[in-house]
Amino acid sequence: MTMVHDRRIRRAMVLAAGMGKRMRPLTATTPKPLIPVCGEALIDRAFDKLEAAGVETCVVNVHYLADLVEVHVARRPGLPRAVVSDERGVLLDTGGGIARALPLLGEEPFFLLNSDSSWIEGVRPNLDHLVDAWNADEMDALLLLSEYVESVGYGGKGDFVIDPTGRLERRAERTIAPFAYAGAAILHPRLFEGCPPDAFSLNRLFDVAIAAGRLYGVQMEGLWLHVGTPEAVDEAERAIRTSAR
Repeated sequence: MTMVHDRRIRRAMVLAAGMGKRMRPLTATTPKPLIPVCGEALIDRAFDKLEAAGVETCVVNVHYLADLVEVHVARRPGLPRAVVSDERGVLLDTGGGIARALPLLGEEPFFLLNSDSSWIEGVRPNLDHLVDAWNADEMDALLLLSEYVESVGYGGKGDFVIDPTGRLERRAERTIAPFAYAGAAILHPRLFEGCPPDAFSLNRLFDVAIAAGRLYGVQMEGLWLHVGTPEAVDEAERAIRTSAR
């Protein structure tokens, strides 16, 4: 009999502790994760994708207007079940926030989603593409990538180049790279071994993984929505409405 292995990832983290400065004035009274796009809060769009992927528990870190985020995710019915990682006292940046939440995430690989990053799906859900490409023996992190020219709300120059095996390297200075990190990934907890106890950027650990040859990427289907400014909210809503026609 052939054994069928369950490759589902059952835990996730959504980064929701940022100050939302680039989203002002919308974030004067509303935390960025609760900003609505076509009537649905950004964080609910993230939870929808995690629910479709079979995630059972989602850790959400909170800092700015933390009570509003905490109440919102607690009221969401069904799965994933929300667990709050409290950063009210100190903002730990992306890497430090995940490191603090590791006891809630367990010892297995987990999804990571930025609350201000979403996408219009292609033929197949992008979190499924991540799961299919994940290889824990070779990878410490697997990033969802968007062609930077095929995106909404992104004004950067790309982040990575990718080799035929999917291994990533940073773009060189004063150059443009074809792929941008689309704010979703699978991470293994061992990525955080020896990390500092204070605030630090996740990019620091991406660079460590690159040096070890263990940072990989997979190109997304569909259209990436980087919703970081009020103007990007309008652009994302137009893209969503157009895709629904």
